Amino acid sequence: MMTAAQTIGFIGLGAMASRMAVNLAKAGYKAVAYTPSGKGGNGDIAFLATAADVARAADIVLVCVPDDEALETCMYGAAGALAGMKSGGLVLNTSSVSPEATQALFEAGQKLGVTVIDCPVSGSTPEAEAAALVVLAGGSDDAMQRAKPVFDAIGRLTVHAGPPGSGARLKLVINAIMGAGLAAVAEAIAYGLAAGLDRSMLFDALDEMAVISPHHKRKIRMARTGDFAPQFPARLMQKDMRLFLDAAARLAVPVPTLAATTQQLSLTRRAAEDADYSALIGIMEKIVANDA
Repeated sequence: MMTAAQTIGFIGLGAMASRMAVNLAKAGYKAVAYTPSGKGGNGDIAFLATAADVARAADIVLVCVPDDEALETCMYGAAGALAGMKSGGLVLNTSSVSPEATQALFEAGQKLGVTVIDCPVSGSTPEAEAAALVVLAGGSDDAMQRAKPVFDAIGRLTVHAGPPGSGARLKLVINAIMGAGLAAVAEAIAYGLAAGLDRSMLFDALDEMAVISPHHKRKIRMARTGDFAPQFPARLMQKDMRLFLDAAARLAVPVPTLAATTQQLSLTRRAAEDADYSALIGIMEKIVANDA
């Protein structure tokens, strides 16, 4: 069980992790942090020079970095978090990374007597702020019990997806569906506008349709006002689609629809990598408006 003195060591403290940190502070945790970019700062959180320093100062390490490359940089080597971990430590890897990077980190932890749980989250910045994330966790039952207080503080639900690596794989499934849904919405809206449907009527109608998920309705509302502030940046969604394609290809699973979706999201990343991935709707609208 958590004690008031327990410290979470954040490796990465961006848009998602900084919101998790607020909710963990409400639950009684202290925090220290290291950011790979060297950016960031919070008056309530001490920023340390290396990931290893964070691991030495923390009871639990929570990793939230953007990709495999950042994970490798932060976790391995003399300055990496694993170098500062003690046997019996706990690493919660909330990053959306490949199954291969996930497995490598788990095995590296095993060699040191460190428990590593892959626990990416489903939800964007509004859910992170509201402590309403869905945690997708891979690990043993005992590991889940150790992490439960943290998961309860940041999320509304924890899905125990299975053994180590299962959380990372479930995250790819969920984000693939999310990306494909957005691409379908963007293309359908583009047709409606090109066909002469009134824009306001079209966006209002789609907001009432049960066939469109609440998540995608939120993206449609963003597109209606042209506000693509990054709840989930295009560069990260395109990265997750790329990871999904690679993972599916390794198992010889044919995914032509999702391959096409990845191309659409590559276009979005090229056009507006730091905007929300729903910027694809705006890109499609501009194409059919023929006002380039």
